[in-house]
Amino acid sequence: MTEPFPLIDVSGPPHERGRQYGEQAAARIRKGVAHYSGQLARLGLNEDGIDALVRAYLPVIERFDASYIEEMQGIAAGAEITFAHVALLNARTEILKLAERPDLRAKLHEPDGCTGVVAMPAATADGWLLHAQNWDWKAECAETAVVLRIRRDDGPDILTFTEAGGLARSGLNSAGIGITANYLQSDRDYRDVGVPLALIRRKVLQEPHVALAMKAVYATAKSASNNMIVSCSTAPAGGAPADGVAIDFECAPDETFQVHPEHGLLVHANHFVSPVALAKLKDTGIASTPCSLYRDLRVRDLLAPAIGGITLRHIKAALGDDFGSPWSVCRPPRPSLENNLTATVAMVVMQPARGIMEVAPLPALGARFTTYALAADQAATRAAAE
Repeated sequence: MTEPFPLIDVSGPPHERGRQYGEQAAARIRKGVAHYSGQLARLGLNEDGIDALVRAYLPVIERFDASYIEEMQGIAAGAEITFAHVALLNARTEILKLAERPDLRAKLHEPDGCTGVVAMPAATADGWLLHAQNWDWKAECAETAVVLRIRRDDGPDILTFTEAGGLARSGLNSAGIGITANYLQSDRDYRDVGVPLALIRRKVLQEPHVALAMKAVYATAKSASNNMIVSCSTAPAGGAPADGVAIDFECAPDETFQVHPEHGLLVHANHFVSPVALAKLKDTGIASTPCSLYRDLRVRDLLAPAIGGITLRHIKAALGDDFGSPWSVCRPPRPSLENNLTATVAMVVMQPARGIMEVAPLPALGARFTTYALAADQAATRAAAE
C-alpha cells in the first residue's frame, strides 16, 4: 500500500525554514536528486555541468525573489546536499536551457499531464469553492513528494503539495488563495530564459491579495508554456454565502490568455483552449499528451449534472474517471510515449477558504486520502478509501 505523503512543518526566516525542510524531508529530497541527476548523467551532463548551469541561472532567480536563494541554501544545508541539486529540483527544465543543447532538452522533455478543476461557490452543495487537480508525472515520484506547511511572519501561511525540495507546486494559503498548474507546450517555448515555474507558483502562495497572485502568473516571463489556475474564496459570514473568483491562465512564455468558469465550473487539461491563444500560437503538446483532448470533457460532463450540489465526493469521482484507461483522467502506472513509467502520482483536492487539502497517492490503485490543514492544532488524518 502506498504511504501517505509526509507533512513537513517549517517556520522562521527563509534560510531557517529551508534548513528545517531539508532536515525533515532529507530522504525524499535525496531520492529525487538521485533520480534526476542520474537521468542527466545518462544523457551526458555531469555534476560539474549541473553546477555551472545553476550558477549561470542565479541572477534570474535573484531578480525575481532573492529570498528563494536563501531558502534553497537552507534546504541544501538541512538535507546535506549541494545547492545545485536543490536548484535542479526547482528548475530542472529551465536550467537545461542554458546548456544550449536542443538534443539534450528534447530527450529530457517528458510532459507531465494533469487535469485541474474548480467548482465555484454557486456550483457547490455547501457554497464553498473547491479547487482540485490530478498530478500526472513519473510514478516513482509517489516516493519523493511531500506536503509542506510554512508558517510565515511576513505574509500568509502556506500549504503546498510538491516534490521534496521544491518550494511549491499546487497549494493554498491563509488568504484563501489556491493554485494548480498543468503542462502546456507551444512553438514559443525556450526562446528566452524566464523564471522557473515552481517559483512563480510559490510567489502566488505568498501573496495576501488575489490581484497580486494573478499578477505573478500573468506578468512574469517564463521559459516555457504552462497552465495555471488561480482561485480565491472567502468563508461564509453572517449567513451569507461564500464568495470567490477563479481564472485559468494559459501562459505562453511571453503572453498570457484567460479562460473563465462556465456555469460555475472551470476544467483544464493539457492543451490550449482559448480561441485567442489558438489564433496566435501553435499548440505542440498534444502529440505527447493526446488524452488531454478528452480528459477535460470527461471531468466537465461528469460534474455538470451536479452543478448547484457539487460535493467533494463528486470532485473525487470525476478526477478518478477511468474512461479510456490507461489513457484516462486517473492514470494507472503505465509506460509513457517516452518509455518511462508514468501515473497519476497524486489527486489533490482543496478547500482554500477552509485551509484544507486532501491528497491521495497513486489514486488509480485505490484512492486513500490524507487530510492536511493550515491549522496548527490539526494533524494530518488518513481517510478511508473513496
